[in-house]
Amino acid sequence: MKALMKTTKSVKPAEVEKKWHIVDADGLVVGRAATIIANVLRGKHKTSFTPHVDCGDNVVVINADKVRFTGKKLAQKTYYKHTGYAGGIKEVTAAKVLDGRFPERVLEKAVERMIPRGPLGRQQMRNLRIYKGAEHPHTAQNPEVLDIAGMNRKNKVGA
Repeated sequence: MKALMKTTKSVKPAEVEKKWHIVDADGLVVGRAATIIANVLRGKHKTSFTPHVDCGDNVVVINADKVRFTGKKLAQKTYYKHTGYAGGIKEVTAAKVLDGRFPERVLEKAVERMIPRGPLGRQQMRNLRIYKGAEHPHTAQNPEVLDIAGMNRKNKVGA
């Protein structure tokens, strides 16, 4: 008897249909929001997911300065960077970053570290737009709302 052959369909870059999603990050837990956003950026929510093709969607995040941490992470979580000079390691807490000039970097770095490194990962990160306020210039793309808070009760602090 002849065995049935199962073939895996690979999507070509020209065949990918990209959508626009908008996420309101007000009160969302950083890590939980970042995993969902990273999966949408990669395209893992689609049935036509192909690992070597950018088949993810565009994501616009608003109110990124109002994301929340659980537990004592706001005071204890530290981000490190190196200046390039000897002994030039710098550290900053999550609370200082959120109170600082660019609070959207907390969510941006969380998502970036969940995307694979390399040329494809950099291309997928270009599909992410993060704004600290409620205003964004992407209304012409008619983004559909991605309700992360409604997916699980743990995704939002105080819900």
